[in-house]
Amino acid sequence: MKVIRIFFILFFLQFQALFLYGQLSEQWGDQKNGTYVNPVLPADYSDLDAIRVGEDYYAISSTMQFSPGMVVLHSRDLVNWEIIGHVVKDLTAISPELNWNRMNAYGKGIWAGSIRYYKNKFWVYFGTPDDGFFMSSASSAAGPWEPLHQVWKTRGWDDCSSFCDDDGQLYFIATNFEFDPKTNKQYNIHLFKMSPDGKGLITSSDTIIHQSKGSEANKLYKIGGLYFHYFSEVREEGRVMMMERAKKLTGPWEIRQLNHVDTKLDKEPNQGGLIQLPNGQWCFFTHHGTGDWEGRVASLLPVQWVDGWPIIGAVGEDGIGRMVWSAAKPINNKSDLEIKSSDDFSSPILNAQWEWNYQPRIEKWSLTERPGHLRLHAFETVKPVKPLYHILTAGNTLTQRTMRTQANTVTIKMNIAHMADGQYAGLTHFSTTSYSTLGVRQVQNERYLVYEYNGKDTVGVKITGKSIWLRSTWDIHGKNTYSFSLTGRVFIPFAGITQLTWGSYRGDRIGIYNYNVLGDKGYVDIDWFRYRYWKKE
Repeated sequence: MKVIRIFFILFFLQFQALFLYGQLSEQWGDQKNGTYVNPVLPADYSDLDAIRVGEDYYAISSTMQFSPGMVVLHSRDLVNWEIIGHVVKDLTAISPELNWNRMNAYGKGIWAGSIRYYKNKFWVYFGTPDDGFFMSSASSAAGPWEPLHQVWKTRGWDDCSSFCDDDGQLYFIATNFEFDPKTNKQYNIHLFKMSPDGKGLITSSDTIIHQSKGSEANKLYKIGGLYFHYFSEVREEGRVMMMERAKKLTGPWEIRQLNHVDTKLDKEPNQGGLIQLPNGQWCFFTHHGTGDWEGRVASLLPVQWVDGWPIIGAVGEDGIGRMVWSAAKPINNKSDLEIKSSDDFSSPILNAQWEWNYQPRIEKWSLTERPGHLRLHAFETVKPVKPLYHILTAGNTLTQRTMRTQANTVTIKMNIAHMADGQYAGLTHFSTTSYSTLGVRQVQNERYLVYEYNGKDTVGVKITGKSIWLRSTWDIHGKNTYSFSLTGRVFIPFAGITQLTWGSYRGDRIGIYNYNVLGDKGYVDIDWFRYRYWKKE
C-alpha cells in the first residue's frame, strides 16, 4: 500500500507540473471557480516579502536599477494583486551610479528586503550589494514613505529583515555573503539589535546565528512563543527553503528543510513571506528563484504545520514539501484587483505600474506640458563602452514588467511632429542580454521607421505624418513581433521574430524610449499606451 501511495503522490506532482508547463500552461492566477493556478503573477516580481494587516495583504518586490524603487503590492485574497506604489522615490539617495547620467548598476541597486507592520507603521528594510542597508516607514503602505535612511553603509551583504519582539525590542537579520576571515566562511547570517527608532544597528550585539552554503533570504517570526528563522540554502538538489526554531533568539536552534526542488522544471520557490490568515490557515507568497525571459514570477503555496514546523507546499512521505501548481483559493472572494497596465496619461502624476530605467532626468519629461500626453524631451545617451547608441544607455526610458500569458499586446500612439535631427523614439523590449526597438529616426529633417536588434538596424518607410502607431505582440514563449500603422487602423508587421530574454537578475521590460545622438533637442508626445494581456475572465 505504501508503494501505491507513493506512486499516486508522484503521479499527482507530475500532473501538476504538466498542468503549468504542458498543454495547459496558458492558465495562471485566479480561475474564477474558487481555485487558482501558479504563478499568480506571471511577471518579474522578485525577492518577495509579504504580510497581513487586518484583512489586507501587502508585499514588496526588489527593483534593482528601476525607479521609483521597491514596488509595493496589495491584495485582499493573496491571488489577485495590484500595484499601489513604491518605497524609494529617488535612487540617487542610494548611489550616484543609479542616476540617468551614470546608468552603471545593472544587477545592483535595490535587492531583497522585508516589509513589517508594528508600532502603527509599515517598515521596509532592504540592502544593496555595494551600498549597505536602507530603511523607510509609512503610516500607509501606499505611501507617502519617509525619506530614505541609510541604516548601515557596508558592502557584501544582502537579504535582510527587521523584527519587533513582544517587548518592543527591534532586531535586524542579514547575510554577509562575502568571505569572512574571522570565521573562514561565506554566507554568515548575522543578528543585531536595533536602536529604538529602527534607524541604526547596535553593532556590539552582533551574533552569527547560522552559516551554510548560499544561506540567505532571511525572515524572522515569532509564532506560538517560539522564534522561527526562515532562510534558503544550496544543497545537492538545488536551492531549498529552510527553517530554524528556538525558544530564544540566541538559540540553540533546531533546523528543518521545508521543501524539495522540482528538479525537472528547475523552478524552485525561494524568497517569500509566511502569512497567517484570519481563519488560522497559513500560506507562503514567494518568487521562483530561477528566472526566465519574464523574470522571477510569483506563486502562492499552502502551508501545513507538521510537528510544529510550517511545511510549504504538498507534504511528501518524508515530511518535506513539494511545489503546488494549483489549489483552492485561501480566501474565496470576488476580487477586482489586477495589475493595471494601460495608461492614457490623463493624470498629472505617473501611474504606479511605471518604472524608469534608472533615476530619470526630471526636467526632460512631463505630464502637464501637454495635458493628456506624456511628453519626452530627447537628450544624449551615456556613452557606452562600444561606439553604439543603444537602449541600455538611454536615459528616461519608461518601462513596465513584461507579462508571460498566452496573448500579450502593447500599442502606443506617438506624435513625432517635434522631433529633431539625431533623435530616436519608439517602443522597446530589453534586458541586459538582448534588446530590440521599433521606432522613428530623424536624419536631415526626414523621418524613417527603423527597427534595431542588438545593435543592427533595419530602415523602413519614410514617415511624413505627424503621428505613428507602434505595436509589440508576444506569446507565452516570449516570441515577439513588431508592427506599425500610419492610420491607427491597419498594422503592418516589420522585421522578424525575436526572443525575449532576461539578464542581470531581471526579466524583459517593455518600454518607451527617446534619445538624441547629436544633442539635447527634440521631443515626442505619447498619446496613450495600451497593454492587453490574457487572463481568466
